[in-house]
Amino acid sequence: MGKIFLEIITPDRVVVSREVDMVVVPGVEGEFGVLEDHVAFLSGVVPGELRYTVNGKTEYCAVMEGFAEVSNNKVSILVDAAERAEEIDVERAKRALERAKERLEKKEGVDIARAEAAFRRAMARLKVAEKVRG
Repeated sequence: MGKIFLEIITPDRVVVSREVDMVVVPGVEGEFGVLEDHVAFLSGVVPGELRYTVNGKTEYCAVMEGFAEVSNNKVSILVDAAERAEEIDVERAKRALERAKERLEKKEGVDIARAEAAFRRAMARLKVAEKVRG
């Protein structure tokens, strides 16, 4: 199997920059996978689990809103925030999830769109952290 180059970049740092066998990204139209010689395209990225495989081992990242570009055996993921599974602070993510749930239940005087976005971000982090912590 051929290799592709994966970069996951946030405004603060480069989270991943390496050759991989494949990558699966949470896109606005659903998950999409990329292998060597994939057709070039752009997609929006939504909060969720991004996974990539290197030499048969799958690695996980929680990614937030942004964009993905696939071109010339390179996948560039530009997102607001991203964390590798082992970097996620599970307790912090659980607290964020609880705060988002409380705001969504309250409804009155709450920016529902922001509360729903916070809920999706916290869920993405917890889902990815679960992959490596069991």
